[in-house]
Amino acid sequence: MQGAGSNNGLYFPEEIKEKARDFFNDIDACTFPQMATEILYDFAEADFTYQELLDICTRAFNFPIPLVKVNERIYSLELFHGPSLAFKDVGARFLAEVLKKIAEKEGEEITVLVATSGDTGSAVARSFFNVEGIRVVLLYPSEKVSKIQEKTLTTMGGNILSLEVMGTFDDCQNLVKKAFADKEAFAGKKLTSANSINVGRLLPQAVYYFWAWHQLSEAERKNVVISVPSGNYGNLSAGGIAWKMGLPVKRFIAASNINKVVPDYLESGNYQPRDAVRTLSNAMDVGDPSNFVRIREMFHDDHQQIKALIRPFVANDDQTREGINKLYTESNYTADPHGAIGYLGCKNRMDGNETGVFLETAHPAKFKDIVEESIHTEIELPEYLREIQNKPKQSTQMPADYNKFKEWLMENI
Repeated sequence: MQGAGSNNGLYFPEEIKEKARDFFNDIDACTFPQMATEILYDFAEADFTYQELLDICTRAFNFPIPLVKVNERIYSLELFHGPSLAFKDVGARFLAEVLKKIAEKEGEEITVLVATSGDTGSAVARSFFNVEGIRVVLLYPSEKVSKIQEKTLTTMGGNILSLEVMGTFDDCQNLVKKAFADKEAFAGKKLTSANSINVGRLLPQAVYYFWAWHQLSEAERKNVVISVPSGNYGNLSAGGIAWKMGLPVKRFIAASNINKVVPDYLESGNYQPRDAVRTLSNAMDVGDPSNFVRIREMFHDDHQQIKALIRPFVANDDQTREGINKLYTESNYTADPHGAIGYLGCKNRMDGNETGVFLETAHPAKFKDIVEESIHTEIELPEYLREIQNKPKQSTQMPADYNKFKEWLMENI
């Protein structure tokens, strides 16, 4: 419920229990909601009964997450089949169900603050729309999300309020963090986050790493490498948690665009935040990724341990376009820019006998212009994206100034 800790700190499990061998023996008989319940109950048993958690997972995870073969050695884990067509549906829908339960029990109104570089906001908006007792405030960077993404953030209305921040994603994230730290201004208000800084949004993402592994053959499971498109590093943090729980993955690849603070750290051991640079893969345009501190915590800030488990890969925009094109022409597979970088991570950082899985994090139609330019073919919009095209934009422009944001927030929540 608290979202972030004091002094902008992040919550993290005191203990990550390794799953028993029986879990892996029985994994093939599990549905995704059953697997999620088995994994998340280790963290949630103080708050929910097993049946309550199973009910939450069954409602949250009501869409497929298929593993699709791209070529002989590489698979795509398609995480875009939920309501908002992005991987954020997994965490956002789980968190929405949990907060609904809390709001019912406590009878108080909750305000969810969300900084988004695109897909988080739309997943949260779809998950919380018209939920009684919960208001959502979305902050997104002006002109730094795709046109279709902006439509998903600004056309719902009702209990979803959108702020177009004149700055970067890092500015949006800083405004949210400052609001959480401002206990005096928001005393008596229930503020929480649905970004991956909220551990309740992050933990469910660990489940789909197990789900990907479960869909491989026994022979392929022995030598698996997972390439993770990485921006704010929540996705890779969740992968690290899955690994700590015993998921038998050989290695991860941190697949980045030119905002390569973490790849540089992996090479040098020196973590140096910098201003984000705008790219085609906008959800990864992060100059100071919040969640990387969780990876450092997991491995006691031991650079050598982290480097042994995670290989870096960096692609620029030209390479991203080329990756989208090659996937389409060689494998008849259409990827979004983030998934394409994940694919290139597999292609460039796998060893000869390994099986690669990359996370396809968003439906390619959310980046229609970029993808069509890269593959020279028109792609069809899914029904949800067609429906919102003609809806009016409902958002308020906001400078990247905390005092202005605080003043607006106090008037509107």
